[in-house]
Amino acid sequence: HLRHMVQLVGGRFATSDLNDLYRRVINRNNRLARLQEILAPEIIVRNEKRMLQDAVDALIDNGGRGRTVVGANNRHPKSLSDIIEGKQGRFRQNLLGKRVDYSGRSVIVVGPKLKMHQCGLPKEMAIELFQPFVIHRLIRQNIVNNIKAAKKLIQKADDEVMQVLQEVIEGHPILLNRAPTLHRLGIQAFEPKLVGGRAIQLHPLVCPAFNADYDVNQMEVHVPLALEAQTEPRMLRLDRNDN
Repeated sequence: HLRHMVQLVGGRFATSDLNDLYRRVINRNNRLARLQEILAPEIIVRNEKRMLQDAVDALIDNGGRGRTVVGANNRHPKSLSDIIEGKQGRFRQNLLGKRVDYSGRSVIVVGPKLKMHQCGLPKEMAIELFQPFVIHRLIRQNIVNNIKAAKKLIQKADDEVMQVLQEVIEGHPILLNRAPTLHRLGIQAFEPKLVGGRAIQLHPLVCPAFNADYDVNQMEVHVPLALEAQTEPRMLRLDRNDN
């Protein structure tokens, strides 16, 4: 399918490179059909078939067979394979990775005083990740009457809110992941402990499983929401019995 043209400021239009490549295929296909209708010589038809095949090849992988189609301003138009390959391609950018709610990302630093099943979670991050649970507890304890008031109180982040947050995270596991997740130990459950700063604290002996170190490596935090999702990491996290 042809891509839509986008009007720019000043009356100009921007169009996808695929439009030019598709146009070449359509034009050569129509020209081949006309040549066959008028019973053109076989050598001309054969040459037109070859040119049609070249146009299709350029659409799929421009330059893949040693022939590169050059567009306006001597520019190399992007083919279908150019769009889907690489880190910014359709697969890795849009399909293999998705942003999810109640997740965060930060640099890891050493936390030698932590137990192996614990991780230091920055208060600033924790108050955002656990906000629904904090709001629920604030209303249940009659500290506020509604969600709007709870959110205003959370923005102040006073001692009362921090105390409720501490109660919420006790016994609530979180998942830490370091990309690329190449094996099952690349994502593990931990017991969060509130810490200052903006970095996630991790016990040094836990790092080898993640293939992580403390030279500005980053890790993602995921909060299981449903009760079943919270129960599963508790059951699988057997390492706390070794501490």
